[in-house]
Amino acid sequence: MAQVAAHITGTVARIEKQPGDAVSPGDALVILESMKMEMPVEATAAGRVKEVRCKEGQPVSEGDVLVVLE
Repeated sequence: MAQVAAHITGTVARIEKQPGDAVSPGDALVILESMKMEMPVEATAAGRVKEVRCKEGQPVSEGDVLVVLE
């Protein structure tokens, strides 16, 4: 199991993957917006999305776990 965390403080602009979706390393899981720039949070390993722990529009801090992969 791998936890994917926010690498910047910002707001969740879009959730790209949902529970059950297969992912490969580098796939965009969540798009964060910070200072009017969009930054993808990418999968760190291959697997499936087990849990999404954020919602669109939610503010997040650096280090917050956004997605759990299995």
